Amino acid sequence: MFYKQNHFLVFLLKIYLLKKHLIIIFLLLQFICNSQNNYPSDYFRNPLDIPIYLSGSFGELRNNHFHAGIDIKTQGKEGLIVRAAADGYVSRIKVQQFGYGKAIYITHPNGYTSVYGHLKYFNEETEKYVKEIQYKKENYATGNLYFKENKFPVKKGEVIAYSGDTGGSEGPHLHFEIRDTATENIINPLLFGLKVMDNIPPTIQSLKVYPLSENSRINQRQKSFQIPLKKISIGNYVTDRISAFGTIGFGINVFDKFDKANNKNGIYSLEMKVNGKTIYNHNLEMFTFSKSKFLNLHIDYAHYKKYKKRFQKTYRHQLNKLSIYKNLTNDGRITIKKGFNYNVEIIAKDIIGNTSKIKISIAGKHSNVLYKEEKDSTNFYINKNEFNKFFLKDVTVAFPKNTFYDNIYLDLKIKDSIVQIHNSSVPLNKKFTLTFDVSKYTKEEKQQLYIANLEYPKYPRYQFTKKKDSTFFTTSKTLGKFSLMIDKEEPKVDVLYFKNNQWISNSKSIQVKISDKSSGIKNWRASIDGEWVLMEYNHKKGILTYNFNDKKLVGSKHIFNIVVSDNVGNTNTVSTTFFKKQLN
Repeated sequence: MFYKQNHFLVFLLKIYLLKKHLIIIFLLLQFICNSQNNYPSDYFRNPLDIPIYLSGSFGELRNNHFHAGIDIKTQGKEGLIVRAAADGYVSRIKVQQFGYGKAIYITHPNGYTSVYGHLKYFNEETEKYVKEIQYKKENYATGNLYFKENKFPVKKGEVIAYSGDTGGSEGPHLHFEIRDTATENIINPLLFGLKVMDNIPPTIQSLKVYPLSENSRINQRQKSFQIPLKKISIGNYVTDRISAFGTIGFGINVFDKFDKANNKNGIYSLEMKVNGKTIYNHNLEMFTFSKSKFLNLHIDYAHYKKYKKRFQKTYRHQLNKLSIYKNLTNDGRITIKKGFNYNVEIIAKDIIGNTSKIKISIAGKHSNVLYKEEKDSTNFYINKNEFNKFFLKDVTVAFPKNTFYDNIYLDLKIKDSIVQIHNSSVPLNKKFTLTFDVSKYTKEEKQQLYIANLEYPKYPRYQFTKKKDSTFFTTSKTLGKFSLMIDKEEPKVDVLYFKNNQWISNSKSIQVKISDKSSGIKNWRASIDGEWVLMEYNHKKGILTYNFNDKKLVGSKHIFNIVVSDNVGNTNTVSTTFFKKQLN
């Protein structure tokens, strides 16, 4: 009897322990699920009063960086009310010609900071403060203006600014970010409950395969190439069976769309499975500014520079320090062995979870190589771990240690006064220095000379040129063609909409169109009756604008004067007289 009772107690204990383990497992799963989206879903509101439609997604692939927020459409207009997404205080304001243009940063008590960029102007109180700074500095750019909690407190929904098209914007919209205040990490705003309509899976345009070792081969090739895709249904693609051997990798050209929007956006995550096991995964939950440059290792950079199409690689370069990667096995590289079969699945998702897949069947086969990638071999070899300096006729090129991500043979030459430093298809980790000997030029010629980047020969681009007596030098993070160029022409300056000695009482502003077809506009200075006035520059249209609301003019006759300089010091001065009656 005692034995049976004891046995029964053991049985009950086992049930108890089993239930306890199940509870623990359940709680663990709950924790894992919650940790995948541990952001408040109802804390931040839509910063606009219209539904959210996006022209740019978080983490979208841009030139040399990931997009650091979402771009909210403003119906093609400027001047829409922008509201504080949550309670907090304005902790920073920055006004700059490019970048985010006019931007405002709000720090919130829950540990996050929201950012609003490309604004037309701020609310009345803030705009007045910023204008005072600009007039005090006599400069449009304010630099970073930092504030304490009691300076500009805001409530959720309060008007903080009006949407615009300032800075590096390519059209009216609101750039919106959410950052971790302590770390400055940028977090995907759509993880905070902001609603965007999206029922469309990503569109996979093309697939590329890469041999990643000396003995690798794919379909008898030792070079990368695109594999034709067959779309069998919405979101489902397959390829013909391929044969391979050695270590290989894949790259995918893919985009996503939101409902009621025609523009192409970035995806949220990319995963690759081999025989059912995940060996590569990345998602755009968050990233840091300092590592965003490694985008150039994340994509097939050479293909992008040549064809303007970005392939996201499903394998990681050893020097790629992006934090977006998850669950990597052998950095996403696939080792194909002779006699084995492999089923590869590449899965692209948007942030809502809409999914597209490619299925690839691979047969392990050691075949002869019919097509090889030609190896570079020149007299200029770069060891990435060493300082490298090369001397050409009248030109010196110096590469600091770790400028390159990989060892490389460089193509360096001078022809018709143009210096060719390999080509722009190789991404750089650091800037290199290019120095020209200009001792043969006269003092006057040196004044008008500058170094130009000739990546687009029809549109030479001014490189910031530091001048010494007998040498000019510049730094660049892009390889390619460079040359000395001369700029003898002054900038073009045209006052718009009124002529000299004209009454303009009903005008709200003065607008001036400026341009320089060679070295480019460097700066300008405008004044009315001898006092500096602020002129905002729309570099996309080449128009400077002064708003008469900035200052109250005394009298009716006024002299407007503007001096515009280019990057080598050529200047053009225009003065005009206007009459304006002050209107109440």
